[in-house]
Amino acid sequence: MIREWQGRWALVTGASAGIGAALATELAAGGTNLVLTARRRERLAALGRELREKHAVEAESVVADLAEPRGPEEIFRFTRSKGLTIDLLVNNAGFGQYGELHTVEANRLLQMVQVNCSAVLQLTRLYLPEMAARRKGDVLIVASTAAFQAVPYISVYAATKAFDLFLAEGLAEEMKPYGVRVCALCPGTTTSEFHEVAGHPLNSRGSEQPAAIVARNGLRALSKGKSYVISGLGNYLGAHGERLVPRRFVTRVAARMFRPPGK
Repeated sequence: MIREWQGRWALVTGASAGIGAALATELAAGGTNLVLTARRRERLAALGRELREKHAVEAESVVADLAEPRGPEEIFRFTRSKGLTIDLLVNNAGFGQYGELHTVEANRLLQMVQVNCSAVLQLTRLYLPEMAARRKGDVLIVASTAAFQAVPYISVYAATKAFDLFLAEGLAEEMKPYGVRVCALCPGTTTSEFHEVAGHPLNSRGSEQPAAIVARNGLRALSKGKSYVISGLGNYLGAHGERLVPRRFVTRVAARMFRPPGK
């Protein structure tokens, strides 16, 4: 239970499932009030109701599609209309798509860049000025262990997560003079809907870490002022161990792991 944001407001994107729901639950257990946003209205309403009843926190919900360029602005207008001061922005929403790039629907790839990169940038840019003015605030950006190397067959996803990681690390230093902390959370394979939605075959998945543990590791790292955290010792060793060998070799190994059956 993390009480760093007790009595304050946090905005969590992609809150209807997986790591997003786990982050919301962990924050609510620590007494944080929540603005939950995702596309699925019923799931948001159910989660908000559960967190209010179980943890006696306030929970607002706003349905928004971050694949639409106007999505971040809609969320920002909602919090402004409610008079809410967002002390913690959690950029969690994101998705992947497995397959050879030339066979994946182009619009799906562009939506991935919009959700994983553009929406993260837009939301961060919308909420940072007020945090800087208050000399207080926090931003958690959910990246991935895929951010540390090219990964064939999920090439675009890995590239978007490299964007998230680099954005978070750069902003962590940039915002220090303003008292604003920024951290990238880099999970490996996590218990969630992510792999089913992305279409990952079973042979490409590693051992799964519970979403609750991933969420706790991310919030703890942010509260300690870290610029990034890799969730899980095995994931940490894997992400950093690859620096000891040529990048092309790492990419070839990843290609063998992720190659579609029969290719």
